[in-house]
Amino acid sequence: MRIDVALRAGTDQLRETSSSARLDAEILLAHCLKKNRNYLYTWPEKQLTPRQSETFEATLLQRAELYPIAYITGYQEFWSLKLNVTPDVLIPRADTELLVETALEKIQHQAHPTILDLGTGSGAIAFALATERPDSKIIATDSSSAALIIAEENRKALGIENIQFIKSDWFSDVPVKQFDLVVSNPPYIDPDDTHLKREIRHEPLQALISENNGLADLEQIIKNAPQFLKEQSWLIVEHGYDQGKIVSALLNEAAYEDVSCLSDFSGNDRINLGLKPNQPNPNTP
Repeated sequence: MRIDVALRAGTDQLRETSSSARLDAEILLAHCLKKNRNYLYTWPEKQLTPRQSETFEATLLQRAELYPIAYITGYQEFWSLKLNVTPDVLIPRADTELLVETALEKIQHQAHPTILDLGTGSGAIAFALATERPDSKIIATDSSSAALIIAEENRKALGIENIQFIKSDWFSDVPVKQFDLVVSNPPYIDPDDTHLKREIRHEPLQALISENNGLADLEQIIKNAPQFLKEQSWLIVEHGYDQGKIVSALLNEAAYEDVSCLSDFSGNDRINLGLKPNQPNPNTP
């Protein structure tokens, strides 16, 4: 089968289940050929070997079942970094780059910032911050040993030295308590959310769902972060598209200052941030 014929057939096969059937087919075929997508258009008449045809068909069948492309290819790009991903880690989304952009803005005048990334997964947020701020020192945590293995593999592949990965259930085993910035993309999906029945059902549930309508982990982070923040330092968290107001309320109730909610590239509420609450002066009556 020629490349152009395979692409048309693959697109048709995915059309009923994917809103990006053509792009999916291109990515999968390029992956099977171990080439980039430009190759497909430069050499449309090239014949696939029987082995390549079989592999392509197998990946199409996976994708038709809504298995994520990133898990099929084994990688996902985030902040122009190529990260290894497996079903042990959440697939980094482009919307999360808003958190990175905001974090970099908040520490732009801070020399040698210390950063805590909670629930790091593949390490996406930590790597993005580390590459932009090589003078920073970052501790990145996850409660999953399997996720930390992937993160460490990514660290070695990227050659990044200013990140320390540790196993910790949120703040439980964080070794220091003074950070210039705390960031997190925690689980925030309600266990009963219907989205869990589609593509994201293949991703690790522990990285997706949270009790109390998806708010339990956000509540815990907001409550405990002040103990780990320096004065006038920021907490930045990602949340669901419909949780902006309630997360703002949680931050305000915890006495954070300058609380704000920012929208992602699609116009949905996506991150909340706040300054560490002012600590009362013990000498004030």
